[in-house]
Amino acid sequence: MVAERSCATLVCMKHIAVLVLFFAASAGFAQDADLINPDRPGIADGSAAVGRGIFQIEAGLERDHGSDGRSLSTPLLLRYGVSKELELRVEGNGYIHAEGANGFAPLSLGAKYHFADAPSLGVIARVFVPSGTGAQRSHTTNGDVRLAADINLGEKWALNPNIGIASQDDGNGRFTSGLAALTVQYNISDRANVFVDGAVQSPEEKGGTVSLIVDAGAAWIVGRNTQLDISAGWGAHGTTPPNVFVGAGISRRF
Repeated sequence: MVAERSCATLVCMKHIAVLVLFFAASAGFAQDADLINPDRPGIADGSAAVGRGIFQIEAGLERDHGSDGRSLSTPLLLRYGVSKELELRVEGNGYIHAEGANGFAPLSLGAKYHFADAPSLGVIARVFVPSGTGAQRSHTTNGDVRLAADINLGEKWALNPNIGIASQDDGNGRFTSGLAALTVQYNISDRANVFVDGAVQSPEEKGGTVSLIVDAGAAWIVGRNTQLDISAGWGAHGTTPPNVFVGAGISRRF
């Protein structure tokens, strides 16, 4: 009788051990799945919001080489989740150091609303209010709205297309542009990826032609809430993009 109880106890303990390992593995998987998902460094923005009560900072340092000289900027995006589907956004190119054109760039106030899961879809709207300092100050109101999607192609590949429209005043009058961007991402692991992407604006300025920017880069997630990134690209067509640019950044979730 004692032997039967011992066997029963042993079997029970084995079952408990299996359950513990199962739930531990499940918890670990859930934790790995809950990783920071910034909009930088790619040109196209993602469709997902950060989540209710989440505050996220995405900051970078970018060096541009253009036909009018070199410049250094500090792009910044602040995101706060009002709900699972909705986030508020403040965005700008930060402080710009350029030859005879130093100052803080104009800021945009915006929001992202995630409205579908399969495929993942969201809409992003921004309004650049008159703001900035020095040579970078803007006295006009500009804005854009974009539809963003995230499409997984198996475990390794993903597409992130954006399409939208912008209303701008470049000093020569107001004009409307079509916007499009696409990021192609390869996931080396859950925490590391490489990508190539491009963006088109038509027209790039009032009475202008089409601008095309192409870049490539990589990103690494450290822990669960921090991402580091690097990227480099060039202006393939048009007069407004820089000839060459390089950048690095950090994103942090709180």
